[in-house]
Amino acid sequence: MARRGETLELAVLGLLHESPMHGYELRKQLNVVLGWGRVLSYGSLYPALKKMLKAGYIAEHVGGVDGATVGVGRRQRIVYELTAAGNDRFAGLMSEAGPSAWEDDNFDVRFAFFSRTDMEIRLRILEGRRTRLEERLERVQSQLERTQKQMDRYATELQRHGVESVEREVRWLSELIQAERAAPGTAPTVHQDDNHENAAHSAGNRGTVPADPERS
Repeated sequence: MARRGETLELAVLGLLHESPMHGYELRKQLNVVLGWGRVLSYGSLYPALKKMLKAGYIAEHVGGVDGATVGVGRRQRIVYELTAAGNDRFAGLMSEAGPSAWEDDNFDVRFAFFSRTDMEIRLRILEGRRTRLEERLERVQSQLERTQKQMDRYATELQRHGVESVEREVRWLSELIQAERAAPGTAPTVHQDDNHENAAHSAGNRGTVPADPERS
């Protein structure tokens, strides 16, 4: 499965794990969770839902989310809910703590459902994410020092802005790791300003982050 498709699957399973939803509400919540910097279209969502229906991870029925029937003359709505197989699939995906869990494509979604994850797995993902960003910073800063004389000042400022964004995320991750270790099982607390900046960064500002030279 393509990485983006797996990320969408995880997001759908996570949201339906909380409660059944009809298509409109599910799409609205996915746009919040995914934070891809663009609106998720129904053309992307419904093929993914059909694939998950075929796999038996979700089920659909007609009516309101509370099971009420739709009134006469009103358009019927399809409600999606998690199956037992889907619950197992979600638990399996959330138990993974390898490199794919802390990459840009997956980290935001995994973090959105961290309350469904054991502390040991949370720490492995947070530490892996921080290490990956620190390695990227070292490479990008070295490249910036070599090439900034060849770029105009706007390109240089864009690169510097990206570096600063990653530095803020590294500090944020360090605070989360410290909070997890200090108070297992409790929600971590971070500084309000840093939290706001990192939420904005994760929700769609990745375009300003310097690309990893080794992955370009």
